Order: sequence, then structure tokens, then C-alpha cells
Amino acid sequence: MQHITFRAMGSTINAVIDDDSPRAAAALRDVPAWFEAWEQVFSRFRPTSELMRLNAACGRWVEVSELLWEVLSLAMQAAAWTDGLVTPTVHTALVRLGYVRDFEALRVGETALPLSERAQPSPDWRRIERDAARRLVRVPCGVALDLGGIAKGWCAAQAAQRLATIAPALVDAGGDIAVAPSAARTTRFPIGVADPHQPESLLAVIGVAGGCVATSGRDYRRWKVGDHEVHHLIDPRTGLPAQTDVLTATVIAPEAWQAEAAAKTLLLLGSEAAPRWLQAQPNLAACLVRDDGQTWHNERFAALLW
Repeated sequence: MQHITFRAMGSTINAVIDDDSPRAAAALRDVPAWFEAWEQVFSRFRPTSELMRLNAACGRWVEVSELLWEVLSLAMQAAAWTDGLVTPTVHTALVRLGYVRDFEALRVGETALPLSERAQPSPDWRRIERDAARRLVRVPCGVALDLGGIAKGWCAAQAAQRLATIAPALVDAGGDIAVAPSAARTTRFPIGVADPHQPESLLAVIGVAGGCVATSGRDYRRWKVGDHEVHHLIDPRTGLPAQTDVLTATVIAPEAWQAEAAAKTLLLLGSEAAPRWLQAQPNLAACLVRDDGQTWHNERFAALLW
């Protein structure tokens, strides 16, 4: 088993392949270049990225690459699946809160207007227009896109699938984790679920042979806006950081966009409504941690315990 660790997309990326051959080592060395190319497409922190060029078009039709088309389509699918709780239109809300650069830079002192002046629901995701025949997208003036965790999870899954042409692989992109079996065999990788109340401890270890894991939490990306501490998980209904009793939500799903969208949805819904929503999603395993330290998980999650 071999691995590589590097920085990309404002996160630590870990890639693991269950093979000791030189071919596997060479593939691992390619992974940072893959992420660099993807970041040039999806980053909202790079003014020259394809996403930011689309955001700057202000109501004009723009022909986009196959990569941006695919990930935007997944983000729109997530918005429809979650009734808009997960939407690509939260970019403006994040900017209003001062989240205008990679989090490491933000923590050293970013300013923003008072929180009381920042409340404004995010634009309706259905205002984004698409022409599939010509791969054209039109983003209205006043609307900007943030593909966030959808893109990062997609990148993790793509990288894992490429590595899996050689051997089973796992790619962890800052907590968005993808596991891919190879055609010849399957490896069940152990994945720790962190305890947000005791960051050095694990709540559980699950074994995943294929699929994707995502965690949404209010315990990490936090900063100050005036006298208020805020976080990056925006409730599009208010345009402000989510008010919820769920501190973290971890989801295991067949696809990366499903895991990411479901984790954020469960957190936004809160511990009372989240299990009801999950009952209608038979392919999802989930674990919730509340502010008071109480945990909840469904039977599908229990079946994955290591």
C-alpha cells in the first residue's frame, strides 16, 4: 500500500492505493497535477478560474467545459434533491460574510460588515439557465456560483477512480472521501469518524469498500464578523450561517455529490427533522453529533462499523 499527501483546494489531500508496484507509485505522483488542473476550473478563490469567469459574465450565455458542465449539473441535481437546501448560489452570502479567500488566510484577520446587515436569502438556483445541446450556461446578474464541496467530492471520486484502474484506492480531499475498488479486487478501507467535541478522538471507525463519505460540520471553518462567530455552512433560506443543533453530520453514499448534499441537508434540518428526511433515502448511511454531545446513527451506518 502506498500513499501521497499534498495541499490543494485549501485542504490536505491524501491519496492511497493498495498496490506496491512502480506503476502505482507513478500514478500517485500524478494526483497533485490532477487536482491543480481541476482547481483551475472550479475554484472561487482564483479570479482566472473557469467558474469565476462564468460568474463575471453577468447574464451572458457562456460555453463551458465538459468538467464545469458536469459538476454544475451535479450541483443543480443536489439543489433539486434537497429542495434548495443545498444550492450553488450561496457564493454572495459567503462573500458578504468575508469568506473571500482560502480559509487559512481568512483566519489571520478578514473584515466584513456587521452580521445584522448580511441577512439575505440566497438567489433561487432555478434562475440558472442551461442549454445542454450547446453546453451553454447563463448566470443572471447579481447571482454567483460556489460549487464548494460538490466539486471537491467530485475531484476525490475522479482521482480514486483513476487510481482504481490499477488497484483499490482511497482519496481524502479535506474530509470528502472517495473509495474505489479495482476490477480485480476490493479493499475495505478503515475510515475514522472524528468526535467534534474531542478532536483528537474518534467516535467510530467504519469500513468502506466503495462509495463516498462526506462530513458537514460547524466545528472547524469559523471566524469573527464583528462580535459574532460565524461558520461557512450557509442556510440559503436566510443567507446566514445555519442555526441548528447538529454540530456535525457524516454521510456515506454511492456518489460524492449525494454524500456532500445529504450531510449538509441533515445538518441544516437539525436533529429532529433529519432522521425523517433520511428515512426516504435508503442508500444513505449517516451519523449525527449534536451540540450537547448526543449522537444518532441509522442502521445502515451501524452495518459499516469496523
